[in-house]
Amino acid sequence: MTTLRRTAALAVTAAAAFAVTVAQSPAQADNKPSRTVDVRLIGINDLHGNIEPPTGSSGRVTLSDGTQVEAGGAAYNATHIKQLRAQVRNSIVVGQGDLIGASPIVSALFHDEPTIEVLNQVGLDTTAAGNHEFDEGYRELLRVQRGGCHPTDGCQFREGYDGADFPILGANVTLAKNDRPALPPFWVEFRDGVPIGFIGMPLKDVPILVDPNGIKELEFGDEVAAANRYADLLNRLGVKSIVLLIHQGDNTSGGGPDDCRTVAGGPGRRIAEQVSPKIDAVFSGHSHQHYNCTVTDPAGNPRPFIEGLAFGRELSVVDLKIDKRTREVVRSATVARNHVVTKTVTPDPAVQSVIDLAKAKSGPIANRAVGTISQDIPRAQNAAGESPLGNLIADGQLDATRGNGAVIAFMNPGGVRADLTYASSPAGEGDGVVTYGEAFTVQPFGNILQTVTLTGTQIKQALEQQWQVVNNQPRQIVLQPSRGFTYTWSASAPIGSKVSAMALDGTPIDPNANYRVTINSFLQGGGDGFGAFTGGGEITGGGIDLDAFGAYLTANPNTAPPALGRITTTP
Repeated sequence: MTTLRRTAALAVTAAAAFAVTVAQSPAQADNKPSRTVDVRLIGINDLHGNIEPPTGSSGRVTLSDGTQVEAGGAAYNATHIKQLRAQVRNSIVVGQGDLIGASPIVSALFHDEPTIEVLNQVGLDTTAAGNHEFDEGYRELLRVQRGGCHPTDGCQFREGYDGADFPILGANVTLAKNDRPALPPFWVEFRDGVPIGFIGMPLKDVPILVDPNGIKELEFGDEVAAANRYADLLNRLGVKSIVLLIHQGDNTSGGGPDDCRTVAGGPGRRIAEQVSPKIDAVFSGHSHQHYNCTVTDPAGNPRPFIEGLAFGRELSVVDLKIDKRTREVVRSATVARNHVVTKTVTPDPAVQSVIDLAKAKSGPIANRAVGTISQDIPRAQNAAGESPLGNLIADGQLDATRGNGAVIAFMNPGGVRADLTYASSPAGEGDGVVTYGEAFTVQPFGNILQTVTLTGTQIKQALEQQWQVVNNQPRQIVLQPSRGFTYTWSASAPIGSKVSAMALDGTPIDPNANYRVTINSFLQGGGDGFGAFTGGGEITGGGIDLDAFGAYLTANPNTAPPALGRITTTP
């Protein structure tokens, strides 16, 4: 039985094991000087299957002085982890979620099995689940943990798939039918006889960030309540050194790896400040930012709150000193920093061999040309929230579903993951040529297109949901519309009354008329908080969103960025 297959049983039976260990520990009333053990925690977050070195701005780290360093790549990451481990004998490697999902084709084509193999190679001990671990649904996440071939695609990377050697934690994830844990809530590692407990979980907003259809059997609870519940349990069982791995973080106002310039009121800091004082350190993720902060726990004691960028460019390192008699972390001796994964070291050969195999097997598919473009088509949004690449994708989805009666299409901006660039990739396909791999990088989720019937009123309701308040913070997610559909929104109008002047090919949208609208399965299930789309009727399934994108590029050689102006904004 592998480590992971024992995970559930160990999490449940941990109580007895820890109780016995505590009972056998030396008497805590003696007057001998405390002895300590040094433990190094090495955290990685938001890898997103980037086992190859990321490119462009995604492959650089900005330092405090504004200079930039090339960074990232799993083979370099592995070498840095080995070096950090060699410095402190008692080291533990942990993750803060989104290690898989929204991945480049070199990993995603094989359902991220190459990334799991890489993480097994570097000795990841445990990780929190992020929202992207649920991209393909709960059942697929269980397969990723336990092993076995994909039920549809089989085993394409290796002859078999053994699963992850590390537990993926979800302390706030329960089964809706009985409120039992759907994933192991915590994990315990022993170093020099001292137990260190890790509570891991995704953010509670997973249901609006992934396709709801894949997680219907799950519920996602409050992060602070779940962390406190299991911190109390671990403490009662004699585990006094406790670490929270939380896939929730904060945005920053710039700064380098070890600056603390988080924006006030962020959800990550709120969690880091409010969770139980029994928790000694908080590793975070999700926001793709870097910061190294010290927060004050509810008992008035300091603890680190840290995140290390994304795509494997940084490792978050927290050095703890633990009293071997009391098993408590000596908070005053904690040292935290973000370690940049530079490319100045020798790539780890074992990890590089996994990457090379994935590249060789994915290459014939990834390098196939699907179309051409005349210049860069960026995903960046203008002041109105409109993006050239978002418009292009919406146009492709509209054309792909004309046969279903579609007259409008909307694309969620979070599903547009990269720019479409004119310059040739390292594969040498030539300037302006778009390969399947490049198109996949733009749209990696494989959502199904759905054409639904909505009234004009329902369309307006959906567009009004582009502005919401989440975790007491305003949030704006502007959908990308297909050609012919236009509207205006007001910056000063209250939430719920911002949208006006909706029109299709110049004709005002009739609130009572029916329109056939194409959205992807993520939006149709209410993803990103667009609950209005779930009320659509006469659902007709279409193809895969990536296929529609590729077909549009094939049918329109030398595609140029679509003109903006479909969305206008007023003060």
